[in-house]
Amino acid sequence: MKTLSAILLLTIFILMTGGYASKSQQPPAGKLQINPWNARQLLEPSALVLAMKNNKNLMVYNIGVMKDISGAIHLGAASEKENLEKLDKVLKTVPKNKMIAIYCGCCPMDKCPNIRPAFGMLKKHELNNIYLVNLPVNLKTDWIDKGYPMEK
Repeated sequence: MKTLSAILLLTIFILMTGGYASKSQQPPAGKLQINPWNARQLLEPSALVLAMKNNKNLMVYNIGVMKDISGAIHLGAASEKENLEKLDKVLKTVPKNKMIAIYCGCCPMDKCPNIRPAFGMLKKHELNNIYLVNLPVNLKTDWIDKGYPMEK
């Protein structure tokens, strides 16, 4: 009976919160955020720094409005149609097994208007090695304040 009660409580919690553990993790009111990436496709900043030093088969794209990290190609906010089309055009020329990392960092990831359309575009092109840089707070907190390299 205790197991059934626990399952019932968990089900009610998921239904009431949409599966989010805290209010700060919830999407903006009226907007259900569905992430097109999986946990394996989140790339920690420290891992990206290592990959940038050691992997010649890596392309990094800034799909937001923030400053560029060192070596990134700035495409602009992917929430704007013309910038998403620019990403689409770029990806048509990329080999399927090229390592691609995208990032924005304008705001917390759960509220970012750029990462979902851009990652969806990566998936559309059926690339094999795609990542989203894990910047849960923003570029300043999760990259710049840690001393990771930025373009001058």
